[in-house]
Amino acid sequence: MTACFDPNSTPPPGTLPTLLVVAVALVDADGRVLLAQRPPGKSLAGLWEFPGGKVHTDETPEAALVRELKEELGIDTAASCLAPFTFASHSYEKFHLLMPLYVCRVWEGTVVAQEGQKLAWVYPNRMGEYPMPPADVPLVAMLRDLL
Repeated sequence: MTACFDPNSTPPPGTLPTLLVVAVALVDADGRVLLAQRPPGKSLAGLWEFPGGKVHTDETPEAALVRELKEELGIDTAASCLAPFTFASHSYEKFHLLMPLYVCRVWEGTVVAQEGQKLAWVYPNRMGEYPMPPADVPLVAMLRDLL
């Protein structure tokens, strides 16, 4: 019988602190999805990801996403415009990431990088050309199937 756990690998989930973050696939009228590049100085700098961020204590994932979209992209949306889609569960070296992914097609305002990050509107069949953090990679195929 083969063991499911390799002692030389990252510890199994449950032995690392869990970090809850939330992300969104903003989809424009042309069916493109917004990706944001992680800026220099942050972990995983240079990789492309779906916009979002950490969920604060006593904050729902939807409220966190509404707040993050305003802070990072200068747009307004409502929790009712966020459709839960899927989630990522991935162990990094120092924490385990749990990341619900929502889809949003309705917002007010123009998307503008508020924190100096690079942005790209990408057709789903081209998202694989953008290097992403390991937790985001499996979400791309699911979005391609949806869109």
